Amino acid sequence: MKVAQLPFEKTGFFSKTMLDYLAKKESIQSYYNNYPDLIGFKNQLEEKEKSFNLESRNILSNSLEKQYQGFDVSEATKKNIALLQQKNTFTVTTGHQLNLFTGPLYFLYKILSTINLAEEISEKFPTKNIVPVYWMATEDHDFEEINYFNFQEKKVQWNLESAGAVGRLSTEGLTDVFEEFSSHLGSSKNANQLKKLFSEGYLKHATLADATRYIANELFKEYGLVIVDGDDLALKKLLAPFVKDELENETSFRAVSETIAALEKNYKVQVNPRTINLFYLHENSRERILFENGVYLINNTDITFSKEEILKEVDKNPMAFSPNVIVRPLYQEIVLPNLCYIGGGGEIAYWLELKSYFDKAGVTFPILLLRNSVQIVSEKQQKKLTSLKISHQELFLKQQELLSKKVSENIEIDVDFNRKINGLKEQFLELKEVAKKTDISFIGAVNAQEKKQIKGLENLQKRLLRAEKRRQKELVDHITTLQNQLLPNQSLEERQRNFSDYYLAYGPTFLNTLKEALKPLAHQFTIIELS
Repeated sequence: MKVAQLPFEKTGFFSKTMLDYLAKKESIQSYYNNYPDLIGFKNQLEEKEKSFNLESRNILSNSLEKQYQGFDVSEATKKNIALLQQKNTFTVTTGHQLNLFTGPLYFLYKILSTINLAEEISEKFPTKNIVPVYWMATEDHDFEEINYFNFQEKKVQWNLESAGAVGRLSTEGLTDVFEEFSSHLGSSKNANQLKKLFSEGYLKHATLADATRYIANELFKEYGLVIVDGDDLALKKLLAPFVKDELENETSFRAVSETIAALEKNYKVQVNPRTINLFYLHENSRERILFENGVYLINNTDITFSKEEILKEVDKNPMAFSPNVIVRPLYQEIVLPNLCYIGGGGEIAYWLELKSYFDKAGVTFPILLLRNSVQIVSEKQQKKLTSLKISHQELFLKQQELLSKKVSENIEIDVDFNRKINGLKEQFLELKEVAKKTDISFIGAVNAQEKKQIKGLENLQKRLLRAEKRRQKELVDHITTLQNQLLPNQSLEERQRNFSDYYLAYGPTFLNTLKEALKPLAHQFTIIELS
């Protein structure tokens, strides 16, 4: 294994919001609490220790013991669940949807970033226990986002009519998906391990939440990963006071709207709040809660509540109230003694909208950490990159820009159009000085002629480049094929491929390699060459 790193901005795949956050730009500093570095973690530990109570710790630990019943729990995970009851124990957390067979590769990067961060912070602050947590998004209802994964450039899909919280979905019907997937795997040792993981997960567990817990637990239990399902009665009771506040005062809407008004002056807004950021959860539905004409309505149903009735419903049936993307982060931070949330660029961008909401709710805002991103390159592919003289940074150029650059470098004719264009501009500077001493209309004529001649040179440059691309067709084809392999659909492969592609080739060592390579506090994009 060889590991290289690039600044995130050199890949071209990360937003201005994220790059400014990593650079600690003044324009974004008011939207977060502590920065993800060792000084930030020292401050965060002090804040969280003061604000998180023992009762919440006991409720969390007891709930987790119940959630893990029937699962093969490692000693490391058992120890971490027990440690959560101690006031010197804290968590670092990532969250993710219940994607079929983990979905895109970055699911692994999120969790391994979390595990590695927990280990690093534990080492730097030896009097504290740091537990890695994966918060399952069991209450989401966007089934179309999670019902497939890509394997060997084929889409493996679970076709099902779905409604309600995805974590409660029955796994019945996944036998067909298993048969389709396994038919492409072959019979190698690694293939058989993948088949076992899929079948044990989805064919021997009744719900998607349990199946996802099984798979994540099998992949990461040796590192003490703790998996939390927020669709839990005891945990929802901790949220109940905040649910009532949301219903009565629309706190999240007011706070986040104020933040967005300021944030959007410099950055793209990721999510917009609703007046009430809660859903009402039935066994087979998850519908928005609306407030109209003094009455609470459940969207797309005939269910209505008066104010008094809905507040009583929160006490009587807390499981019915499900937070949306705005309130869910608050729920997580109420339940966990959490220091840091680790997510992708889009996730961190919407968390940045939430700090004032947390402040008004009286909940400590966590450190936000952009997860590790990875490009896998095989030894063979690296040799091709080297022979084509493509650097790691150049690999991430837009394809036409990369082709133009490499074809231009390989042109045998010594024509530097950029030098000629710059020379032309210098000549016209002299003419403009002459024009200033004559009639004012002459300046316009000089400017027009300059524009025309530069445009002519640029057109000649483009024609030469097109001709050279035809002449260097073999080089163009090699570069195109290689970049398409590494960046499928001209996107980061971590958003396209599933871990099974690499597990089939490398087995469990693939996970070990990732764990060894990922450095969450380096704030760099990682390139791993696998041999």
